Amino acid sequence: MRLAEIFERVVGPDAPLRFTAYDGSSAGDPDSDVALHVRTPVAVNYLAQSPNGLGLTRAYVSGHLELEGDMYTALRHMADFAFAEGINVSARDLAEIVRSVGWVKFVNRVAPPPEEMTRGRLATRGWRHSKQRDAEAIHHHYDVSNAFYELVLGPSMTYTCAVFDDADGALDRVGREDGALESAQFRKYALVSRKLGLEPGMRLLDVGCGWGGMVMHAAREHGVRALGVTLSKEQAEWAGKKIAQEGLSELAEVRHMDYRDVPDGSYDRISSIGLTEHIGARNLDAYFASLYAKLVPGGRLLNHSITRPRNNLRPMDTGGVINRYVFPDGELEGAGRIQTAMNDAGFEIRHQENLREHYALTLRHWGANLERNWDEAVAEVGEGTARVWRLYMAGSVLGFERDVVQLHQILGVKLDGTAAHMPLRPEF
Repeated sequence: MRLAEIFERVVGPDAPLRFTAYDGSSAGDPDSDVALHVRTPVAVNYLAQSPNGLGLTRAYVSGHLELEGDMYTALRHMADFAFAEGINVSARDLAEIVRSVGWVKFVNRVAPPPEEMTRGRLATRGWRHSKQRDAEAIHHHYDVSNAFYELVLGPSMTYTCAVFDDADGALDRVGREDGALESAQFRKYALVSRKLGLEPGMRLLDVGCGWGGMVMHAAREHGVRALGVTLSKEQAEWAGKKIAQEGLSELAEVRHMDYRDVPDGSYDRISSIGLTEHIGARNLDAYFASLYAKLVPGGRLLNHSITRPRNNLRPMDTGGVINRYVFPDGELEGAGRIQTAMNDAGFEIRHQENLREHYALTLRHWGANLERNWDEAVAEVGEGTARVWRLYMAGSVLGFERDVVQLHQILGVKLDGTAAHMPLRPEF
């Protein structure tokens, strides 16, 4: 049985893409604008041993399998069959496939590409969400290369969901380099600032601050004394230089440190933009209790994080593509679970907002930046890492569009006695 016949047995004869293989066989729609090409027998090893998204990712990242055409379009076409759990074939067909491929393909393990964070590598760093292991997980994703992130994120160097208006959010502006993404990122920081009610002289703590975007915005636009903390040494170094270049050193600072080591009780406002995903389900209560302790009475917390659409979904898939290649130990909770943890820590919830569609648009812009700067990106981080990012961002667009994941901002107040110090009708 040739590989094209196996492909048809697994996904059916009407797959909406072209399939070709090194054995000369072909299947699928010959007129499709996307194609899947199995280049080498090693790709078959990966797919036989993990006949799901992980096997496809390993084969693609290592270059043994090629996806031709627009990645988002390819994933959209494949979504109904390629990432299904297991192989949807009869026992008889499966037996024929095993005989054709050869049992060696199933038992002769091929090492995953070096871009994969294996369970064994993580286990050497201690218990999940210990300080040492969190630092390793953050290093894996965020210390890829500041130059690479500049190519992907653009001038704002902001790696969190932007907030678009109708003009900036038009799909025909994706990839045009006309400032739509930068405008939307500024709009996000302005929205966070309004929800927090930032005023000159306040002290802001931004936990998981990335390259310091919120810190610099708060200092520059609102005269706030802002401290950002990050577990990424490269982020902290980049942010420190940028703060100095912008003449904000008297108000803004970014430190390479764990948020758990920040002293308690001295901040008027806290922003957590994209950190909760790295905390862990079992640690949410302690996390929000820690942030509550760092605020003065009357202080506010704005938590901005990727969420699950329901509270009863698993927070993580340890064997999944995202956990292995993108966010090791990353865990996503439903917005209700996060809000409950904030409530239980003492926060009074004042506002909640879902920005799911905005993150799909943000990722489209990042993906377009990567494609436009592909050769430079490969030269900076290698083709394997660039392929991880191409796949991850296109897949994430699909995830947000299809409500697999969401993005919530939740605003909480540490009451001053019984006073929230909030306007009766805030303009968010």
